[in-house]
Amino acid sequence: MKRYFDFITALILIIIAALPVALIAILVKLTSPGPALYWSERVGKNNKNFLMPKFRTMRKGSPEVATHLLQNVECYLTPFGSFLRRTSLDELPQLWSVLKGDMSFVGPRPALFNQDDLIKLRTEKGVCSLTPGITGWAQINGRDDITIPVKVSYEEYYLQHQSFIFDLKILWHTFFKVLKKEGVVH
Repeated sequence: MKRYFDFITALILIIIAALPVALIAILVKLTSPGPALYWSERVGKNNKNFLMPKFRTMRKGSPEVATHLLQNVECYLTPFGSFLRRTSLDELPQLWSVLKGDMSFVGPRPALFNQDDLIKLRTEKGVCSLTPGITGWAQINGRDDITIPVKVSYEEYYLQHQSFIFDLKILWHTFFKVLKKEGVVH
């Protein structure tokens, strides 16, 4: 049922968001050199890597590390990048990954391929068996403001309590967190 919900909802949202996505892509291209999309190598279900699209918010040549590991993140952001991140609009292209089945709407956020500490802990706790999501239980409980062990404990809780109703609750809370821009550091 979850995959069916993800596929149908992603398809509908891709159609609805086509014009805003095109406008954002144009703005990204106009405000900084490089492609509009950034394809990030991420760790998916069962630790299988996949390429996840996002609108490019960082300047070309920025280090491929988690943002919290960068000093002076602002110097890497494109002129439009900060706005895209604060509003989570940089995530819109991930609807493609949901449609393909690499991601779900709800699950742990996919780790970067080089986040060894996060990948190791998720593997130890069995969280790696989940399809990664655009949002998740850890996202609505701290997002960028929580440590990796705390994040994985939320993800483990989700693993043990996952249900369609729980997913709807997470999606509902995500909507309001995004509107309030809660938990967004950059």
